[in-house]
Amino acid sequence: MARIQLDLPERFTYRTEVTLRVSDMNYAGHMGNDTVMSLLHEARSRLLKENGCEGQKIEGLGLVVADAVVIYKAQAHYADVMVIEMTARDFNRYGCDLVYRISNRDTAAEIARAKTGIVFFNYDQGRVNGVPERFFELIGVRPE
Repeated sequence: MARIQLDLPERFTYRTEVTLRVSDMNYAGHMGNDTVMSLLHEARSRLLKENGCEGQKIEGLGLVVADAVVIYKAQAHYADVMVIEMTARDFNRYGCDLVYRISNRDTAAEIARAKTGIVFFNYDQGRVNGVPERFFELIGVRPE
């Protein structure tokens, strides 16, 4: 079976740290695969909150995850501090890909890399919307 490949960008435009909780561990004693998706969500949420976005929205638009890819590289354990780096690329009319690297702060080991395809959604109108100008400012990247 062919493995999924995900090349990382040279530069990430956002960074945050999260300490793993005991509830993030699976039955084998290391970080569960479901925790990775939660960490990605936490990073997106922190980006918005730190930049004054109310209710997880940018200019009234929500971020909807349309697809996701995760590639696991190493184990992480209880109380490890994860560094989550994120940037945007591959913009289209309604969204882009957010690319992430999760690393152990103390060992620098890469734990996982991921991509989430996002679209901007107007919940009042029930439809996708164009990428809001404010998002480009928050993420620090513009379409090429």
